Amino acid sequence: MTVLGTVTTALAGVVFGLSVAAPPGPMNAVIAEESVTRGWTAGFRAGLGAMTADACFLVLALVGVVAVVERVPAVRGVAFAVGGLLMLYFAVGAARDATATHEAPAESRGFRKAFVLAITNPFQIAFWLTVGVGLLEPGRIDVLGSLPVGELSGLLVVRTGSPLLLVGFFAGILLWVVGFPATLVAAERRASGVGPAVAYASAIVLAGFGVVFLGEALTMVGSLG
Repeated sequence: MTVLGTVTTALAGVVFGLSVAAPPGPMNAVIAEESVTRGWTAGFRAGLGAMTADACFLVLALVGVVAVVERVPAVRGVAFAVGGLLMLYFAVGAARDATATHEAPAESRGFRKAFVLAITNPFQIAFWLTVGVGLLEPGRIDVLGSLPVGELSGLLVVRTGSPLLLVGFFAGILLWVVGFPATLVAAERRASGVGPAVAYASAIVLAGFGVVFLGEALTMVGSLG
């Protein structure tokens, strides 16, 4: 692999990690709530909890355990039910935090909350069964290979299954869990009303995903019957 190809593979991993970590969802809701109610360190720890779950899924995907969860409908149904209940529980906590942002904040449990939510998230399992498998399986993507100029073929090659791609992927996630809480904390310092608004929004997001997950669990139970 050329030096340019090596850099491209690493940067592709970073961009991909950022694209996975950035979209709104239950994990970012927890990070946001922790950041505006307890500060950057708490938000960062919550982000590390979600990233640790991804690292666990990476190991489980390598040994084939993740595939078992996806193939057994009963196990998937339990995962949806547990995840949904946890999200509703944490939604209540986020709503309470929103009303207590000017009081002494309770001890942060963001790492555990984000880790538990992520490790019981069937959508995250599905990600590692599909896109994650593509990251792990050896292969190559010739970025410039489809261009009519043949001399450029092989210059920009992204290698899947490469340790560089995986390192870049988790580096991208780490960039997000550092920058996202910092942005929220800075916004909270400039406008005091941002904290409660973000905390309430986090509660709504968690409650919404909780209802969706419980609905999926009920659908699976009905199909098994």
